[in-house]
Amino acid sequence: MSKKVLILSASPRKGGNSDVLCDTFLRGATEAGHSVEKIFLRDKNIHYCTGCGVCNRTHRCVQKDDMAEILDKMVAADVIVLATPVYFYTMDGQMKTLIDRTVPRYTEMTDKEFYYIMTAADTERANLEKTVEGLRGFTLDCLDRAVEKGILYGVGAWEKGDILRTPAVQQAYEMGKAV
Repeated sequence: MSKKVLILSASPRKGGNSDVLCDTFLRGATEAGHSVEKIFLRDKNIHYCTGCGVCNRTHRCVQKDDMAEILDKMVAADVIVLATPVYFYTMDGQMKTLIDRTVPRYTEMTDKEFYYIMTAADTERANLEKTVEGLRGFTLDCLDRAVEKGILYGVGAWEKGDILRTPAVQQAYEMGKAV
């Protein structure tokens, strides 16, 4: 059965290491017959949450930016890929801002499958566990019936393109094919 897959790439660099893995995952999922869309967060206008609380009553954010459209796509997706470079042992600011801005509609994100893609200069997978826990805090602790389907650790990738010399590229393709 074909699934709607949404890839959220928080890489600040087009063609950066985590973005390359997103594209490779996309290729695998597309070849497997799924409908796939990638959103490059850098190209979107997403403001920080102001904590005003209006969305708790209205389920809509008062800010007028690209987040409402992204939320529509997150609610409609069957599978969501959260991809981020890891800086100082956690997700980057683009991903955290996106997660914070899901408050108006996070209760509508039920029965989703999640994949996490992370890249880091660090060579130890264990040092990315804080990032995994942050992503799980959103997906598994806050969303109803969310299922974690896969984690990709793209370690040892400091400079743009370093990821191409690691097994993570093939792993991203295979993960996408397995959706």
